[in-house]
Amino acid sequence: MNLIIQGNDIPTPTLKQLAKLAGAGEIRALNPQAFCLPGADASQKEAVAAYCEAERLDWGYVPETRKLRDFGLLVMDMDSTLITIECIDEIADMQGLKPQVATITAAAMRGEIDFAESLRRRVSLLRGLHESALTRVYDERLQLTAGAETLLAALRRAGIKTLLVSGGFTYFTERLQARLGLDAAAANTLEIVDGRLTGRVLGDILDATGKAARLEQTRTALGLSATQVVAIGDGANDLRMMAAAGVSIAFHAKPLVRAQASHALNFCGLEGVLPLLGEPASR
Repeated sequence: MNLIIQGNDIPTPTLKQLAKLAGAGEIRALNPQAFCLPGADASQKEAVAAYCEAERLDWGYVPETRKLRDFGLLVMDMDSTLITIECIDEIADMQGLKPQVATITAAAMRGEIDFAESLRRRVSLLRGLHESALTRVYDERLQLTAGAETLLAALRRAGIKTLLVSGGFTYFTERLQARLGLDAAAANTLEIVDGRLTGRVLGDILDATGKAARLEQTRTALGLSATQVVAIGDGANDLRMMAAAGVSIAFHAKPLVRAQASHALNFCGLEGVLPLLGEPASR
């Protein structure tokens, strides 16, 4: 196995200590923030994990033969994954309701509340809000997560398709799809009548089951196996989608999600996905 270590300004003594812990005899720089320790002993995972946590470093054991072009589809969540915000929380802020909505959002992310029910409760609080609030959130508050464009550029070069699936709203996913050149996107549709939100969602809610179904539909249409699919998420609503992928990455995620993912990135940006998928070096 290759042990991938990632972080900002990693001291050489730290890398040497990790190589010793993992039984690796070499340290290869992939880029200024990522290093590969070939021939690592995966039985030392707990010791490596504890050391990296203390040093605020991301780590992952990756098969030596893995290459980015082994994959054909990457599926990712939107809120707090591709972008830095939870859109519904920011929309609620326009109504002075952010604390109430954010509390429900956090509980749903931890898996404490059924997602569909939590979404209905949150959206109901937005009743009467002018649709211009959505535009303001997109224009004024929505920011891409660090490393997002680096990741997407590498996926395009490798011919890997991209699918954005969100328990959020089509207003944002459609704009991000066009802006970033994503191959497909799916989310929930807010009902708007006479320029104002009604407090309802149109059609079936895209929840954890729906996210997994979209992944499977896209995978099948592309003629791919599950091992050729990567899924990235951060909340309980992403777990079924992540379980359907050959490689799953918990990105700045809740403990429940980190525990069930193939890999976890807790400190670096989305560019950190690439070394975990076998990309040899940054471009």
